[in-house]
Amino acid sequence: MTAQLDNLMMNYPLTLPHFIERTRRVFAKKTVATRVPGVGLERMDYARWAERTQRLAGALKALGVRKGDRVGTFAWNSHRHLEVYFAAPCMGAVLHTVNIRLSADDITYIVNHAGDKILIVDASCWPTLEPIRKRLTTVEHVIVMKDTPSAQVPAGALEYEKLLADARPMESWPTLSETDAAGMCYTSGTTGHPKGAVYTHRAIFLHSMASSMTDLLGIHERDVILHIVPMFHANAWCVPFAGVLNGATQIFGGPNPQPRDIIEIVHNERVTLVGAVPTVWIAIDAILEAEPRWDISSIRCIPIGGSAAPRTLIEKFDKKYGAPMLHAWGMTEMTPLGTVCRLKSYMDALPDDERYAIRAKQGYVAGGVDMRIVNDEGVEQPWDGKSVGEIQVRGPWVIRSYYDNPESADRFTADGWFRTGDVASIDP
Repeated sequence: MTAQLDNLMMNYPLTLPHFIERTRRVFAKKTVATRVPGVGLERMDYARWAERTQRLAGALKALGVRKGDRVGTFAWNSHRHLEVYFAAPCMGAVLHTVNIRLSADDITYIVNHAGDKILIVDASCWPTLEPIRKRLTTVEHVIVMKDTPSAQVPAGALEYEKLLADARPMESWPTLSETDAAGMCYTSGTTGHPKGAVYTHRAIFLHSMASSMTDLLGIHERDVILHIVPMFHANAWCVPFAGVLNGATQIFGGPNPQPRDIIEIVHNERVTLVGAVPTVWIAIDAILEAEPRWDISSIRCIPIGGSAAPRTLIEKFDKKYGAPMLHAWGMTEMTPLGTVCRLKSYMDALPDDERYAIRAKQGYVAGGVDMRIVNDEGVEQPWDGKSVGEIQVRGPWVIRSYYDNPESADRFTADGWFRTGDVASIDP
């Protein structure tokens, strides 16, 4: 008789309650903060944040939110938004972050197509939603967060802080499957209506662990993370989730942060990681040139996405400001990380010119993601730095279909790859 060999490990579900419970117990004293215009940083520790998150879950349950219901957000980056990031999926609902910069018609389509039951809105964003409120046919309750000192709650809406104060905290999280939906984001910039990407607990869990790898973003407990990438854009590159998992100090940029706000927070709080698109860093560079008193050398990593940063900008931030930029590539459909551009060990001895030429590229594929390039005839191309083809990917945090959108089936190959639509060559 042969003893059983396979399947001897625990079948432990990779779900988000693990994140919040770990941080509540291990990193209770660490800080979460939000920039409040005209006031400064509103701070709290993870213990209080976790308790507030449990209160929000209790409040949502009292409003009738059940497993699988969509909880939409229409908001800037804040600790309150982070509370929704965890309260909704940890209670079994689905977090749906809505892009506040889309047109009224796109917002209406997205909210209705997703079937949002609750919409949690920053007061400063309400003027965008008010004209279309009656068109949002699935929304039963609107909850408004006061994100500025003068903010008002419109008639008919619930006030976030009062809701939390009156709520009975959810003392324990329900048992969830790692394949349950945890979040969803809609793509923009595509033809036709925006398309919904739905993320499972497992996808976010594994993506957060990957983001903690040294050769990717290397997020860790000693980090001070400033969130400028919008939380409505591909989960702010999923960094808030990894920040909670690792107990990092997290600072949220608040409503409409400007380049000077970013500089002041980095300087005063000794921020170590802050991502943004290149145009933001071009504006920051102009301020630093004019006002050299600012020090941003605490930054160990500036993840760059959305578009490529000019090589000259990468080199300048490296040499003049001591703040290294890190090119990355990804998509909403990938939760979103696909590649990161770090120098390999044997590249350290290369001349400056060659090293910066490499760093101006999008890097190599992240651990956990498979990648190939395929030409117009459907033939996979070699990784030789010359051959060109469409990037196709697969992996545990890559979607295998869009939400309720069968007409987009051609974005997925018969052998299980996602067709990104991006064209590239891959270096050997």
